[in-house]
Amino acid sequence: MNYQYLNSPIGTLRVLSDGQHITAIEWPEQHSDTAGQIEQSDAALAQCVEQLQEYFAGTRRSFDLPLAPGGTEFQNAVWAQLARIPFGELRSYGDIAREMGKPKAMRAVGAANGRNPIPIVVPCHRVIGSDGSLTGFAGGLDAKKTLLNLEGALD
Repeated sequence: MNYQYLNSPIGTLRVLSDGQHITAIEWPEQHSDTAGQIEQSDAALAQCVEQLQEYFAGTRRSFDLPLAPGGTEFQNAVWAQLARIPFGELRSYGDIAREMGKPKAMRAVGAANGRNPIPIVVPCHRVIGSDGSLTGFAGGLDAKKTLLNLEGALD
């Protein structure tokens, strides 16, 4: 496993790869144990860091990266649905569940959303409560607000 740090408007992110795919983006307080990992770049990391820098600079609206988030079949289905949320748009957990054809799975969708290992690229920050409130976010609500403001999603 390789990793690279990225200074961003929401803190120092750590991007991890298996050498070919992005496997995680970690918030500053989530940086995991580095045993067995090497702080070195590879093609996937370089591409991801470049695209994230473009996103934060306001010149990128979508990502085109090789991803390998792991997870269960259901989690991967949720993460795939999250990846379909357009830049600057918001969805509720209920919206995601309905779009997946599982309208009663709102809580399961919320749990999968909370376990998304590749935030920003897989835009879990674009998911809000059914009442329009900003709900919990692994990077913190300030980071969520920053990302949504960057995208022009908040009035």
